[in-house]
Amino acid sequence: MALKTGRARGPDVMEPEFAIERHGGEARLILAGPWTTVDAERIERLADGFATDLKGATRVLIDLSRVGRLDTLGAWVVDRARATFQASGVDAGYVNLTQEQKILLNEVTYRDVLGKPQPAQSQAVDILADVGQAMVGSWRDLVGGTSFLGALVAAIGRVLRNPSKFRFTPLVFHLEAVGLRSVPIIALISFLVGCIVAQQGIFQLRKFGATPFVVDLIGILALRELGVLLTSIMIAGRSGSAFTAEIGSMKMREEIDALRVMGLDPIEVLVLPRIFALMIALPLLTFVADIASLFGGGVVAWIYGSISQDVYLDRLRNAVALNTFLVGLIKAPFMALVIGVIACIEGLAVKGSAESLGRQVTASVVKSIFMVIVVDGLFAMFFAAIKY
Repeated sequence: MALKTGRARGPDVMEPEFAIERHGGEARLILAGPWTTVDAERIERLADGFATDLKGATRVLIDLSRVGRLDTLGAWVVDRARATFQASGVDAGYVNLTQEQKILLNEVTYRDVLGKPQPAQSQAVDILADVGQAMVGSWRDLVGGTSFLGALVAAIGRVLRNPSKFRFTPLVFHLEAVGLRSVPIIALISFLVGCIVAQQGIFQLRKFGATPFVVDLIGILALRELGVLLTSIMIAGRSGSAFTAEIGSMKMREEIDALRVMGLDPIEVLVLPRIFALMIALPLLTFVADIASLFGGGVVAWIYGSISQDVYLDRLRNAVALNTFLVGLIKAPFMALVIGVIACIEGLAVKGSAESLGRQVTASVVKSIFMVIVVDGLFAMFFAAIKY
């Protein structure tokens, strides 16, 4: 047996100490004195010397029988030493623990938060790995969205069987927030885009002496595509993000769990009023956007293209038909459904941190805008196929 380093007399010593007893490949690390925050600097110096003094040992027993006091810092440093021994292939463990020491060491178990450094990979492998993760994430989003849509349909069925369960007050509130309060910004954006389309159209068509055809361009483009698309993107950024933040904040404060404890379905209470409000408000806002776009185009055509109001309106009546107007309105409820479902899914996916809330709000806006464009493309192909 060999005794090495320090005195380790007993728990009544005034400073943290340690001693080492060796029996062949087995070493006993005997700690003594107070291992507390007061002696933090000395504890760190002693712990840094463990690896050198115990070099060559295949098994280390950490003996705490002579430790007078042990607090969180001391326990964490001691457990870090144990974890370091095990990471280097040495069998390490504790002996002669009191019940209090055992509880404290279990609570402050050391974890290597940095982890082992990953071996460097080629950039091509990293790109392929990112693509693979994106595909897996897209598939999970698709499955999760389908499942949520099924739960939404089931909730609608329950509400239809018992209409008294539907909450009309939240519906009216969200209609005001989504619809009425969005009118100014939707009208302004659509007016400006109509002006821009008219100005660019006049500039290009003037080269061919076809300036009056800008009215056809404005009418068809605004009614079929621009009105509903701009409105959906604005609502995805304005209201979709708000829905995600609201539901996510409730998730963080465990209010959704409280609803379930009270026997209420969060989909019926939180999701249905929001989605119904979107599906009602978006077609109305699309109509406002259509009118604003046509008005903006008419103003620019009059000022910049010398097309009088009478000529503009007459040519507009000849260029567009009822189906041109209905195409945009037919798309609107479906886009509203997509925005509402994505916003609510991302809100319910929020964890318990502000970082998670910010991440899910960002994901909600990005996914909603992406899916709005995808839905618009699908409808464009469908209407072209049926020649509508």
